[in-house]
Amino acid sequence: MTITPRFEGASPIGPLPDDRRFLEDVWEGLSATPKALPAKYFYDAAGSQLFEGITGLAEYYPTRTELRILDEHGAAIAATLPRGAALVEFGAGSTVKVRRLLRHLRDLAAYVPVDVSGEFLNAQATTLRRDRPGLAVEPVVADFTQPFALPDSIGDAPRAGFFPGSTIGNFRPEEAASLLDTFGKILGKDAWLIVGVDLVKDTSVLEAAYDDAAGVTAAFNLNLLTRINRELAGSFERDSFRHRAFFNAAASRIEMHLVSQAKQEIEVGGRRFGFSAGETIHTENSYKYSIASFQNLAGGAGWAAEAVWTDADGLFSVHALRRVRD
Repeated sequence: MTITPRFEGASPIGPLPDDRRFLEDVWEGLSATPKALPAKYFYDAAGSQLFEGITGLAEYYPTRTELRILDEHGAAIAATLPRGAALVEFGAGSTVKVRRLLRHLRDLAAYVPVDVSGEFLNAQATTLRRDRPGLAVEPVVADFTQPFALPDSIGDAPRAGFFPGSTIGNFRPEEAASLLDTFGKILGKDAWLIVGVDLVKDTSVLEAAYDDAAGVTAAFNLNLLTRINRELAGSFERDSFRHRAFFNAAASRIEMHLVSQAKQEIEVGGRRFGFSAGETIHTENSYKYSIASFQNLAGGAGWAAEAVWTDADGLFSVHALRRVRD
């Protein structure tokens, strides 16, 4: 819920942003108990660059493991999809992963990448059209968490979806189920969906992936404070907070926090917020599933589990789901 706080006698210490939603989300999150901020605000230019660095770290297994699964099982994964389908990628970003499938989908009717960042999306679409001149590439600028219309140009082609990267794990289970149902409503009955899902594993492996020895993930987390300072007239001192990541076994999720190192007060957009020593800002969750628990979640959202592929170490999984609900 978006709120518009009202306060007396305060004035901004700098210009307020054009993106009022960002400001209101930060105000709301820092007013909450416990404090929390939406993970979507990690990804300014610096945050995106830091995340790219994270994906190449020795400790961060998800990206390379999913790519290995797509390389080793790409033909089998592609074979589950209907011939002549339109493939819709939710939150497309880079085309690195989808290219692993496209090499096995020579009869694809269209590729429909969906992302909120129009400039980056269109640049990726242009590159893919150049590399695959026979493929119809129809980008859609949209928030994939909300209903949106598919392009008229794909006509009556069968629908298939692609949602890699274990992005599904960034949503609470009830939100993840709702998102899967939204995908189903967008794609329609009898559609297929390929989803990447990170698996529960040894706690030490999980925690190292989100708290690497080089400190890249810490820099990624702390960059959120830098962004708030720059865009929202914030007064955070980065050295007054430290990164913390741990596996919450009861909730089956990795949690990332920023921990206040002392009692302090900061300001954002003219509004002040107090912190006690040791108090945290909860910045991200990453839920981990067993194969069975994810398939149960998908089943409750109107999808039937048809196939699953994993790596030899059981770190990550790629699921093929079929829509069975209108």
